[in-house]
Amino acid sequence: MDRRDFIKTVAAAAAAGSLPVDALAAAAAMQAGNATPQPGSVTAGIPQHPDMKYRPLGRTGEAVSLVGMGGYHLAKPGGMDNDEAIRVVHAGIDAGINFCDNCWDYNGGESEVRLGRALAMQGYRHRTFLMTKIDGRTAKAAMGQIETSLNRLQTDHIDLLQFHEIIRPDDPARVFAQGGALEAVLKAREQGKIRYIGFTGHKSPAIHASMFETADQHEFHFDTVQMPLNIMDAHYDSFEKTVVPMAVARGTGIMGMKAFGDNFILKSNVMPPIQMLQYPMSLPISIQITGIDSMAILHQALEAVRTYQPTTPGMRAALLARSEQIAMTGKTELYKTTEHFDGTNQNPQWLTEA
Repeated sequence: MDRRDFIKTVAAAAAAGSLPVDALAAAAAMQAGNATPQPGSVTAGIPQHPDMKYRPLGRTGEAVSLVGMGGYHLAKPGGMDNDEAIRVVHAGIDAGINFCDNCWDYNGGESEVRLGRALAMQGYRHRTFLMTKIDGRTAKAAMGQIETSLNRLQTDHIDLLQFHEIIRPDDPARVFAQGGALEAVLKAREQGKIRYIGFTGHKSPAIHASMFETADQHEFHFDTVQMPLNIMDAHYDSFEKTVVPMAVARGTGIMGMKAFGDNFILKSNVMPPIQMLQYPMSLPISIQITGIDSMAILHQALEAVRTYQPTTPGMRAALLARSEQIAMTGKTELYKTTEHFDGTNQNPQWLTEA
């Protein structure tokens, strides 16, 4: 079986939910054109910790830790102060987490500022695969936000830049339009200010699918895609069933988020938090990003990775049966069913603000 046929087979199996994680890892490695990186190796100059699990990031050739440190919680109102946020970032990286998430709009930019301070100390930037996101839909807004993020993060380049909140039906067309955000992002990549390009969204699998289809029309390849993947999603307007197979088929690195649904899934009590965090790890993801707002939550994420074992089809079916009844109502996935999480709808100026 050649590479193209293998990837098609993987995509079909992923859609059916029947592919074991070892085969998923092999598929990711084939997409990347290399073997799955082993603990203790170095990818793109980033050292890997022997106690952390790593997976290929699509076909980029990069290896990322199985959990990533979410950026919003670094400056979440009522949460950690600056010094505690820096300690948590350092502890996570020291434990083998090599992926840091952030966004231009998180907490008025304070999340990027705190992460920048943490990474500027003691060489931590060189141990980190750094991602941030922008909201701008025009080239002018996108370039302005990239420059602002570079300054806040105290770095000369961002490893991965993602278009944030692709949640409206016209977002794909706006990004790819003449004078749209992609023009600025491609220019920034040419200038060495960013390395890889992806997109995120939490609202609709159909809109994610449209983003991929629009990219195909423009012969553009997204390196990554970020989406909600959790114990509830499989039952209700599912990213897992719709978008994951599309990403696998294209060799795009999959990044999961919202394992706890901003506590709405957590409060359902259908299973312990560690099991909730481990569920998406048996999907063909590169990484699961999770909010970490204390040392205790950091240790929970690390324990989830340490104790993770791939699920069998029977185990997966049993887990999904526990969440089916409540998931079908959509009440635990308010990011899909309400505008509560839609920062760019509540602040439309972010789409055009440089």
